[in-house]
Amino acid sequence: MSETIHLDEVDRRILRALQDDAGMSQAALADKIGVSTASCWRRIQALEASGVLRKAVRLLDAHRVGRGVNVLCHVRMNSHSPDSRGAFERFVTDRPEVMECYSMSGEWDYLLRVVVADVADYERFLMRDLLAHPRVATASSHFALSQVKYTTALPL
Repeated sequence: MSETIHLDEVDRRILRALQDDAGMSQAALADKIGVSTASCWRRIQALEASGVLRKAVRLLDAHRVGRGVNVLCHVRMNSHSPDSRGAFERFVTDRPEVMECYSMSGEWDYLLRVVVADVADYERFLMRDLLAHPRVATASSHFALSQVKYTTALPL
């Protein structure tokens, strides 16, 4: 685990503002949080150097790009050796439809969030790829009916 970085209130305001709109200019950001542009720039540089700030991205509307089906898929492995886990984790890392993958405690070994165009698209992924993987014993799929909440912003 990486160490926790101490954040003062100005750092927190910068981070909240950037999580809301990473595309705003540094001058607008500085004005919004009430510091000079130079101070804002130095703080952003320090937050990047410490690893608190990672890459900036633009979020897409999944429905508008034809990827509106979210599936939560539990996966059980047939082996828990480091080689088996590594092979599976490399497999999911290389699959573009797998948006998130968590190693889990409890009954299931992994939880995947898979985003696809439709049920047939998911069936192809499930049958041809996931269940065909030599390290996968079984999977259980749960289709999201609607998205009640979605955020990428961490609470600070």
